[in-house]
Amino acid sequence: MQKIRNIAIIAHVDHGKTTLVDKILHFTKLFRDNEQMGELILDNNDLERERGITIVSKNVSIQYKDVKINIIDTPGHADFGGEVERVLKMADGVILLVDAFEGPMPQTRFVTQKALGLGLKPIVVVNKVDKENCRPEEVYEQVFELFFNLDATEEQLDFPVLYGSSKMGWMSKDWKQPTEDFTDLLEAILEHIPPAPYNEGTLQMQITSLDYSSFVGRIAIGRVARGVIKENQPVSLVKRDGKIVKSRVKELYTFEGLGKVKVSEVSAGDICAVVGIEGFDIGDTIADFENPEQLEVIHIDEPTMNMLFTINNSPFFGKEGKYVTSRHLHDRLQKEMEKNLALKVISTDSADAFLVYGRGILHLSVLIETMRREGYELQVGQPQVIVKEIDGVKCEPIETLVVDVPAEVSGKVIELVTQRKGELLVMDTKGDMQHLEFEIPSRGIIGLRNNVLTATAGEAVMAHRIKDYQPWKGTIPGRLAGVLVSMEKGQTTAYSIDKLQDRGRFFIDPGVDIYEGQIVGEHTRDNDLVVNIVKGKQLTNMRASGSDDNVRIAPAIKFSLEEAMEYIQSDEYIEVTPQNIRLRKIYLTENERKVNAKKFQ
Repeated sequence: MQKIRNIAIIAHVDHGKTTLVDKILHFTKLFRDNEQMGELILDNNDLERERGITIVSKNVSIQYKDVKINIIDTPGHADFGGEVERVLKMADGVILLVDAFEGPMPQTRFVTQKALGLGLKPIVVVNKVDKENCRPEEVYEQVFELFFNLDATEEQLDFPVLYGSSKMGWMSKDWKQPTEDFTDLLEAILEHIPPAPYNEGTLQMQITSLDYSSFVGRIAIGRVARGVIKENQPVSLVKRDGKIVKSRVKELYTFEGLGKVKVSEVSAGDICAVVGIEGFDIGDTIADFENPEQLEVIHIDEPTMNMLFTINNSPFFGKEGKYVTSRHLHDRLQKEMEKNLALKVISTDSADAFLVYGRGILHLSVLIETMRREGYELQVGQPQVIVKEIDGVKCEPIETLVVDVPAEVSGKVIELVTQRKGELLVMDTKGDMQHLEFEIPSRGIIGLRNNVLTATAGEAVMAHRIKDYQPWKGTIPGRLAGVLVSMEKGQTTAYSIDKLQDRGRFFIDPGVDIYEGQIVGEHTRDNDLVVNIVKGKQLTNMRASGSDDNVRIAPAIKFSLEEAMEYIQSDEYIEVTPQNIRLRKIYLTENERKVNAKKFQ
């Protein structure tokens, strides 16, 4: 009998997955007492730490009562659904984390559906029961209802449930009686999650994720489904399309704690990393050299959005970035496609521009932000949804949107969503919050978050996930206000910004270098206005009383990358460099804009 359990931890964003894995690692004494480990050890790249989200799934393992437990921490955002789907293939069971106040959220539903469909055994953990207003019993009933609606089997419906707080470091079968540690959870894993099955026969292993090392190149990670894989063994690599490539395993590693350990062989049921196999993709099968048999290919959901990525050709290009040419951009996007399954890159008529397809704004913005930090300069266009023709009808992606908002401002939110062709399906009261569920075209969600947060003073909690394709819903109003566009190149002055404040709100502080055609603010009306904010004050040698009043300027509005992506229109670009995010018109001079205006109508 093998003593291995493979579990994936799934949950909605911010329900505490990574914190739970962290605390389990501490509890099983993976570190020496004097070892200094930070919070959220698994969020190992800067972007994950800053945003507090998991972007790439991680593998760790712990030993408990001589059983090896492989734990896979998964992302919660639907934009990284491609990551979750393939990672669940490595697990035999899942721990579903649910917040004791919020209950099951739309993305909880998304990942649970995938897990139940694969026949995985669930353990439900109601987390954060130490929060005020929490309602563990109600949440337990909601989870049961969710499982029932997702057609769970009798066995899956009979799930064990634990209550606790990962942050405080305890789990218990009764939320009113806190325990000291995670013993109850680890015991439940041993009791309810089936041991990894050992399948006799020729080798079969599916590559479900990959790692990259600058020493040995790409490393294939997956779970051995059948047989044994050994060091130096000749193998066949069966590609997704059935093509077979002969190869050889150079080195083998299994996961131990946070790191990897070199081993000579790995048998079925365990998760391992294989070095030495060239040219593989995720979903390929590593099989026997003589009689290769392919495992079922992983199906990844289609991308729903595309954006134009192009080289930076603004007057300020090359000032901050190391990589500015189209060759650099092309190579970096190709490299990203190797490990980011839900991404597609297509060349355009221009050698300098590429269409990049992804799962949503967050998915694409994480890629842009990563490239920017690596020293790339690029420009991106407005995100566009992908339209399909189904049975001769033009169809677009429709999403389920869930908004939790204080009751007194729920009317504003409903108004904003319905303007964008959204339909209200559910309206419930949760404590002093209103819970609203809509169906809305993906196009309608672009730019909606800013408006909703403004209307609700930042109190709305929004989540959405793709539902299906439906017939085109008609035109959706875009941005209502026009923009202020600079007519000069130079440094902005407080004097001219102050004089133009009644024309709109500015995105730029005084003393910043700008160029002609850069967007410097939002106009109060619906048309674009060309302004000069470089002009200084005309000085005379006379002191006149009253003309030297202090300049009082409202603070500039600063956009994050996602907000900028949602803000721009079809005739605008975002210029992304390692130090700045600037908005600009595609055509910089006013003359060119007038000549080409028809293209963007």
